[in-house]
Amino acid sequence: MCNLYSNKVAPDAIARTFEQLGMLLSFPDGLPNLQPREEIRITDTAPIVRWNAASGGTELVQRRWSWPGPGGKPVYNFRSDGREFGNSDRGGRCLIVTDGFYEFTTPKAPRADKRKDRWRFTMPGHNWFSIAGLWRTTDAGEAFTMLTTEPGPDVAPYHHRQVAILAPASWSAWLDGTGSARDLLGPCPAGRLQVESAG
Repeated sequence: MCNLYSNKVAPDAIARTFEQLGMLLSFPDGLPNLQPREEIRITDTAPIVRWNAASGGTELVQRRWSWPGPGGKPVYNFRSDGREFGNSDRGGRCLIVTDGFYEFTTPKAPRADKRKDRWRFTMPGHNWFSIAGLWRTTDAGEAFTMLTTEPGPDVAPYHHRQVAILAPASWSAWLDGTGSARDLLGPCPAGRLQVESAG
């Protein structure tokens, strides 16, 4: 499961992309000073885009990645298979802004440092992309998780699940709830993602 990703995307670049798609992006907490981050880890605060029913538009906020699950374990990935997700003032759909995510595999030959092999997935032809997610209000405050699907051909050799990546044409339908999760979420087709060794 994805437990590490990166985000080196400036807020104005995010806003421009949403504007080109006909969605005005607001910043209710103020324009964030997003520093380029090669590694965003579980419980870190990171930017998400979500629907604001009051304004009828999209907004970018920074929230915690993962909420406490049963027994206190962090819920940082959530299966989307066969489920539908709506929006409310206590939670709903969101997009997680990223320029790459990581998966880990056990080395064929054990390493002296006992680390796993790390693989970075990016989207050729795109400086950044969005992972479908959910946000909710919890006792720990507002937090988000990544949705997962069956893996596509690019991810399957590295993991039995993959994060649900949405094409820009689907962002509006995902965020405002007009699109069915079953129609919008699924594995990426072959060649959508590029993978390279990251140590």
